Amino acid sequence: MKTGGCHCGAVRFAVDGPLREVIYCHCTQCRKQSGHFVAATRCDAAALTVTGGDNLTWYAASPDARRGFCRHCGSLLFWRREGGQGMSIMAGGFDLPSGLAASHHIFAADKGDYYEICDGLPVYQGRD
Repeated sequence: MKTGGCHCGAVRFAVDGPLREVIYCHCTQCRKQSGHFVAATRCDAAALTVTGGDNLTWYAASPDARRGFCRHCGSLLFWRREGGQGMSIMAGGFDLPSGLAASHHIFAADKGDYYEICDGLPVYQGRD
C-alpha cells in the first residue's frame, strides 16, 4: 500500500493496488495549474481511499476532466476524467520512499521555454 497527502496534512490518501508508471505532462493546462509540468501516476479509483476528502476542492479543468486540490494549502493532488475508472495522482504527493518510476513525457510541444527535456525518457509531442 502506498500513502501520501497534501502539504498541510488535511488530505491523506492510500492506494491499495497497482500504480501506473509516472508520466510527465507538459500541456498548457498542467503548466498553468501546477506552475511547471506535472508528474502523475494513476490507479483504479476503487483502489484509492481518501481521508479528509471534505478538504478537497474540485476544479473543472476542462469540459471532461477535474483537478482535486487541498482547500487549505492548495496542493494539487488528483486529476480525473469525467466518467473514467481511473484517478491520476500527483507523484509528489506520495510519502517517501514512493517506489515510483517515470516512463515518458507527453505534450512536449506545449512545454515551457525555460527548460529542456534531457532525461533520456521517450518524448511525445502530443498525448503519445
